[in-house]
Amino acid sequence: MVVPAEEGLLTISGVRVLVATAVPVERDAVAQAFDVADGNVTGPFDVTGPFHVIAAGVGPAASAASVASALTTAALRGTPYDLVVSAGIAGGFQPEAPVGSLVVADEITVADLGAETPDGFVPVTALGFGAVTHRPPETLVRDLTAAIGARAGAVLTVSTVTGSAERAAELRARHPSALAEAMEGFGVAEAAAAHGVPVLEIRAVSNPVGPRDRAAWRIGDALTALTEAFGKLAPVLESWNPHEDLHEHPSDPGN
Repeated sequence: MVVPAEEGLLTISGVRVLVATAVPVERDAVAQAFDVADGNVTGPFDVTGPFHVIAAGVGPAASAASVASALTTAALRGTPYDLVVSAGIAGGFQPEAPVGSLVVADEITVADLGAETPDGFVPVTALGFGAVTHRPPETLVRDLTAAIGARAGAVLTVSTVTGSAERAAELRARHPSALAEAMEGFGVAEAAAAHGVPVLEIRAVSNPVGPRDRAAWRIGDALTALTEAFGKLAPVLESWNPHEDLHEHPSDPGN
């Protein structure tokens, strides 16, 4: 049974979900999906609710801090989350992820954590520490991708948004499976992994990755697509067993 409430509170068969967007307009687009699905508003938005949507801030550091705080608060109250979702709009690598399309991350990879060397970029893992990739639950990615009509691929996290064709080509050369670029997913995933909670990333493409042509951006269309995607999330989670998945893949960080 799905029961919506103000500002993104949702019950899905006991599964507790934390959704982290970067900014309020993305948060509101996610929350709108629940209001559209059913007009029976049942109560106020609250961190103790089963479905919590927050604007966690822009960039991996802000998002990691906000999500870690929310996860800690919920755990201390005895109501831990079963899933964390990083969500929002993003740049899409062309032509695989056109403007208006949806992308579900099958890997969440930080693209610029490492060192520049005479031979090129070296990820932090090659320097002997850290992680650069987190992998969401495979069955959840597969089922969600089919349900919302998305493509599955890598979503890159960057601290500086790509602004040139050369940079876009460099990222694709290093990450051939990349479909989208955003700024928060890896931070969200790091916080989730530290708490042993599975993570997803859902992105609606608002612009191509590459030269910044604001006239070509379609933010409104991307936000609408994001709302529609979350409107189809509940049935997928209804059939998901988070405890079984967590037992098999406690955090599943990659290298």
